[in-house]
Amino acid sequence: MIVDSNVEPLIKKNILIVDDHPFIIDGYKNAITRYNPNLYEYFFSQGKDCQSGYEIITNPETTPFDVAFLDISMPVYEEKGIHSGEDLAKLIMKIMPNCKIILLTMYTELLKIKEIIDTINPAGLVIKNDLTFDELIFGFDKVLKGETYYSHSIIKMSSQNENDIDGIDQFDKLILFHISKGTKTSEITQYIPISLSAIERRKIQLKELFKIDDGSDIELVRVAKNKGIIF
Repeated sequence: MIVDSNVEPLIKKNILIVDDHPFIIDGYKNAITRYNPNLYEYFFSQGKDCQSGYEIITNPETTPFDVAFLDISMPVYEEKGIHSGEDLAKLIMKIMPNCKIILLTMYTELLKIKEIIDTINPAGLVIKNDLTFDELIFGFDKVLKGETYYSHSIIKMSSQNENDIDGIDQFDKLILFHISKGTKTSEITQYIPISLSAIERRKIQLKELFKIDDGSDIELVRVAKNKGIIF
């Protein structure tokens, strides 16, 4: 067998995929392996939930990843305080700072999208309903080239102007967003860096601002949606 000494060795790319749907993982792998197969050699690690993702990322024998695809909504890992793909992304940012993170989500709320961009600033952010085989390859190409990739729904939402109301700041908007999603007030502290007492106080102030007499969270959310503060 004659080996061509002029052939350049393939560039190794270490890829992490964490998603709780195995068929989605297979789809990602199938698309990625078709991207420049004569240039890159891909090595995949995969997890099915926050716990398996955490264990892969923190394993001292794990080779740092070049790209990580993380679903945002997955079964949580309460023991380590890992509640989402966002938490896994923050972990990767600490342990593997050179890894390019692509977050995938079904969320379509403007406030949530802006929160993700502000806190994680991922290399890629994708609404799953936007994703096709060709779109995944296109986004992967941009991320490998050092560019930022947002799917078209993200771009459309990011261009929207939030309705600003005097006396309401970003924390207030995030509190309203999480209440609208059914998050218990006592659990909102997991997502917003302020105390429970501060959250309770802000809720009272919001109800006073909106002139809500019955004091219910349901009415608070209804009024906030009517005013365009949350969607």
